[in-house]
Amino acid sequence: MKFLIALLALVGSSHGFTAVHTRPSMVSNASLRSKNSFLKMSSVDDEVAALRAAAQKAREDAQRLAKELGKEEMAAPTAVVEKKEIEKLSPTEIKELVSTIEFEAGDAEAQVSSLDSLAESSKLGLWKAATTSSANTNSPTPLRPYPVSLNFLEQRTGGKITATSLGVGGEDDVSLDDFKYATLFVLGGSSVTGVAALAFLPENVGATVCYLVALIPILFLAIGSSAPAFIAGAIASIKGTDDEMSVKQDRVCRHEAGHFLCGYLCGLPVRSYQVNDLGYPCVEFHPSSEGAAMGRELSSEEIAVLSVVAMSGSVAEALEFGEAKGGENDLIELSSIFRRSKEFIGAEKQQDLTRWGALAAYNMIISNKDKYESLVTAFREKKSVAECIAAIEGQS
Repeated sequence: MKFLIALLALVGSSHGFTAVHTRPSMVSNASLRSKNSFLKMSSVDDEVAALRAAAQKAREDAQRLAKELGKEEMAAPTAVVEKKEIEKLSPTEIKELVSTIEFEAGDAEAQVSSLDSLAESSKLGLWKAATTSSANTNSPTPLRPYPVSLNFLEQRTGGKITATSLGVGGEDDVSLDDFKYATLFVLGGSSVTGVAALAFLPENVGATVCYLVALIPILFLAIGSSAPAFIAGAIASIKGTDDEMSVKQDRVCRHEAGHFLCGYLCGLPVRSYQVNDLGYPCVEFHPSSEGAAMGRELSSEEIAVLSVVAMSGSVAEALEFGEAKGGENDLIELSSIFRRSKEFIGAEKQQDLTRWGALAAYNMIISNKDKYESLVTAFREKKSVAECIAAIEGQS
């Protein structure tokens, strides 16, 4: 019996020893698991931090590249602007609304105030549309300029707008050969007339006629060197046929309709609206809503708007005829506008703005094609400014 009791005691002490030695093992394993979890969490945190840093760097690089390309990212809107429901008014109703505005007087502030009031009351939907919305284009900010190359311009317009189609380096209605032949004709005709006068007229009369005829080539060269446009107009009128005159009239109407549509979408007040030598109205806009803005420099936003309006006439011509022929004065005017810029605009940036202006004008005209065609019809029919606005805003 004593032997059994001793054996049981021995077994009990053995189990107790095992229990004492297994606890440290369990603690050790738990400690290792805790350390492994901590290491894993630290590794994940490091990866997340690295990804965030990489994302931030990518955003900074994107913003820097966008700024270099002139495509600064716009700040996200803080609130959703509710789009106004524009009343559906007929062209006649629109004409009645805007007929009280004195466009011919050229009062910029009065025009802008009246048109703004009609727009705020949901009567007009396209006045200043390019400054406040997409103006029906694919861009939410159609008046934000960015660098545009000739290749990019050609690609984005399907090859319709190029340096040649805009009239840069293209053929004019009157070429240098026309001037050459006109000069030879004047010289030859004067010489023959002078000789004939001496040969067939009485002596004193023939000499007088000869001297007078000899002045004709001198006057021709004097006018040609000081006012070549006058000579060019005379040559074009003699050279042109009835069909060519009809095409020229259509060019003028489409050119001016392009100016009017883009100027209206950009919110520029009308400075003058007068009939040209062909009997069709031509529109001219103030450079800003303040009017002539004399005595101050123009902001970058105003320069962008004027670039679009200046190029819109040539773009409208090119879309219909494949090549513009009436944009020389627009380019000269645009060059003088660049010189009024508050910020210096170098030669390269001037070219970028000119090409971008052509692209922006193209997008506005194409995206409002039905309005543009109605406006062309209004110009053909020699309508007033109020009727032209009715052609843009009216809904039949």
